[in-house]
Amino acid sequence: MAAILTACSGFLLAVLWMDLIFDVQVLQYRSAGEELPESALSSIADYYHRATTTSRPMGHVIAIVMLILLGALGFQAAQGDDPAWLLGASAALAGVPVVLALTHTVPSAVRLGHRAGGPAEQTRLARAICRDHLICVAGMLGFLILWMARAGI
Repeated sequence: MAAILTACSGFLLAVLWMDLIFDVQVLQYRSAGEELPESALSSIADYYHRATTTSRPMGHVIAIVMLILLGALGFQAAQGDDPAWLLGASAALAGVPVVLALTHTVPSAVRLGHRAGGPAEQTRLARAICRDHLICVAGMLGFLILWMARAGI
């Protein structure tokens, strides 16, 4: 089961890496009041339009991997072979990114991909997506490290 957990978290980290390639454009414009230039907004919005809308059904693979990860973690917990601290930490490290992605990041990416709102709203969405992805990377990386250590990799 550790192999499934590490494979799923590794896959999700790879997806996050691809997202961050576009997201990091917001970091050079950190001033909260400053709108992103059109070139950055266009680049980020075009990516999220492809990732969330025109790439269907491939986008569903990410959600399936999230479900497999959480299901495998639940199965691992049901077996009772791991310490409670490991399972609790794993649930938080994986659960927070999954819930954040499904409830906030993906809906924001869809809106940005459709260029909803004006430049100020699109800038807000792009910054929120970047922040969400940085949180998700931290969680998934922590999860992967825990399970790699558990598997002795």
